[in-house]
Amino acid sequence: MSEKRLNETLSTETEKQVVRPILMAEFDFDTNVERAWTGVGELVWDSKTFYGTGNLGKVSKIEETTEMKATGASFQLSAIPAELIEDILAAPIQGHSAKMWFALMDEDFQNIIDEPHLIHDGRLDTSELIDTGDTATITLNSETRFRDLERPRTKRYTDAEQQKRYPGDKGLEYVPSMQDKEITLGAPKE
Repeated sequence: MSEKRLNETLSTETEKQVVRPILMAEFDFDTNVERAWTGVGELVWDSKTFYGTGNLGKVSKIEETTEMKATGASFQLSAIPAELIEDILAAPIQGHSAKMWFALMDEDFQNIIDEPHLIHDGRLDTSELIDTGDTATITLNSETRFRDLERPRTKRYTDAEQQKRYPGDKGLEYVPSMQDKEITLGAPKE
């Protein structure tokens, strides 16, 4: 979970007459990590290179709530190279990291002012491709970790389940044979 308040430097910068905000995103596609930002060209932060999307990217509203509930975000990228689309669609993305930061740039749009502020830290859920022939647009849907609270937990006290978690363990080996067994406690009945 991210700290919701901007640090002092970013807060002061947002009060100036001219503000240069950007968004930076990082997506883990299992075989590789892709990074994008809302400007043009390459941007290096924290030894990571983010590639500019200009006006070719969109982000849904990122909801913040005081309730303990799952929220999500959608990220849309247009004019994507064919090889990247193939990588995204082939990779098992579900459950992999999706992060977004808010940052401010200096007057020359060359450097980030202070540390970017993490505004979304979730997990990728689904992807949707819209290919019009000339261009391709992909939408990545992400959800927060609170979504896990809504998933059913189906664990059983069986030998098979125990072997998945602790291979070679014999603790539940006789559970199936004991299910219908009649056990007498205390003195036998006369």
